[in-house]
Amino acid sequence: MAELKLPDLGDNVTSAVVVGVLIKEGDTIAAGQPVLELETDKAVMEAPASEGGTVSKVLVKPGDEVKSGQVIAVLGDAASSAEKQEPKKEPERKEEKAAPAPAPAATPSAPAAAPKPPVPAAPAGQRRLIPAAPSVRRLAREMGINLLEVVGSGPAYRISENDLKRFAAGEAPAVSAPQPPSTPAPALPDFSKFGPVRREAMSGVRRATVRSMAQAWSTIPMVTHFDRADITEMEALRKRMAPRAEQRGAKVTMTAILLKIAAAALKQFPKFNASIDTATNEIIYKDYIHIGVAVDTPTGLLVPVVRDVDKKGVIALAKELGEIAAKARERKLTPEEMQGATFTISNLGGIGGTGFTPIVNWPEVAIMGVSRSSMEPVWNAEKGVFEPRNIMPFSLSYDHRLIDGADAARFCRFVAELLEDPFLLGFEG
Repeated sequence: MAELKLPDLGDNVTSAVVVGVLIKEGDTIAAGQPVLELETDKAVMEAPASEGGTVSKVLVKPGDEVKSGQVIAVLGDAASSAEKQEPKKEPERKEEKAAPAPAPAATPSAPAAAPKPPVPAAPAGQRRLIPAAPSVRRLAREMGINLLEVVGSGPAYRISENDLKRFAAGEAPAVSAPQPPSTPAPALPDFSKFGPVRREAMSGVRRATVRSMAQAWSTIPMVTHFDRADITEMEALRKRMAPRAEQRGAKVTMTAILLKIAAAALKQFPKFNASIDTATNEIIYKDYIHIGVAVDTPTGLLVPVVRDVDKKGVIALAKELGEIAAKARERKLTPEEMQGATFTISNLGGIGGTGFTPIVNWPEVAIMGVSRSSMEPVWNAEKGVFEPRNIMPFSLSYDHRLIDGADAARFCRFVAELLEDPFLLGFEG
C-alpha cells in the first residue's frame, strides 16, 4: 500500500492545474512513468510517478488545482485507508490555525516589539500572491517561516532575505517607500442585461500574464524610445546566408540576427543588462547575457530564454531559436527554459504594425520591440536622388529609474548602426 504524491513542481511554481490524467484504476505503473499532465503558469508538463505499483484509486481529475506533495493516487490496497484518513486531516488543520490566537495575551509583560505593518489582504475569494524569489522561498522553508505572515519591504511588498531575518527576530520590515495599496478591482456590471454573454476560464498562461503585467506596470516607471534602421544590406546578407544555414538545419531570421546585435549592445551598455535591488539600493550588473524571445502561441505569449547569446554565432542562435519556438508552440517548454533572462526581444514584424510600446519584464530593465519593415524612398545626398531602402522600425521600453533618455537613444543608435552595416557586427559582436 502506498500513496502516490505529486513531486516538487519547482521553486517558483506553487501549484498547477490538471489538464490530463494518464492513469486509471487497475493500471500497473512503473516509477518515473508520466501519470498527469499539468498546466503551470507558463507551460504544460508531465508529472512522473515517484514509485511503481497497481493503481487502486485516482484522487484527481482534469480541472483540479494540485500542489507539490499532494496525494494524487493510491497504489495497492491503500485506497480505503486513505479515504478514511483524509476527512480527519481537515479538522486538525483548523485546530492548528486557531491555536496561535491566544498567544498575545500569554505574554503581556514581554517588551513591546516593533509593530508589524498589516499584511496586504487579497480581494475576497482570491489567494494573496506572495512576491518572493525562489531563493527567498527556499530560505523561508529552511527557517520554518510562513511567507503569508511576512510583509516585504520591496516594491509591491516583495519579500527579501533581510525581511525573513527581521521577521524571525520579531522586528518589523524597514519599508523604505510607500507601498502601492492592495485595492481590489471594481465589480463588473451585469453584461447579460445588454445581450447574450459567455464566460471562459483563463488559461494558466493568461493568468500569469495578468499577474506579471500588472506587477510590471505598477512597479516600473516605463518610457519608450522609437527609432528606425535601414536593413537593406543586412536583409541581403541574410538571404545570401540562407543556404549555408539550411545545410546546418537552421533558418536565419531577423530575430536571430537581432539576438546577436542585442548581445553586442548589452556588452557596450551594461546598464541595460542589469536589475535594481530597491531593498539594498544597489544595481546588480550581470556578467552573462540571456535574452528572452516572445513567441506567439495559440494559448498566449510565452517567452523562452536563449542563454549565453554573446558566445554563439548567428547560425547557432537561429537553430536554437527555431527549436525553442517550436517547443513553446507545442507547450513543451520547461520552467527552467523560461527563467534567467536579462533582456527581451518581441518581434511583431511577421504580423504587421509600424510601432508599439512593449512592457518591461520585471526584474529586467529593458525590452526591444520590432515592427514590420517596408520599402521607403530615402534621399541619397551624394547622388542627389531618392533610393528605395528597406526600413525597419523598432522601439525600446526601459526602466527610467536606472536608464535615462540619452542612454536609451545611444543604445538604439548602436543597434541601428549594426543593422545598417553588417560588417560592423564582426567587430562589435
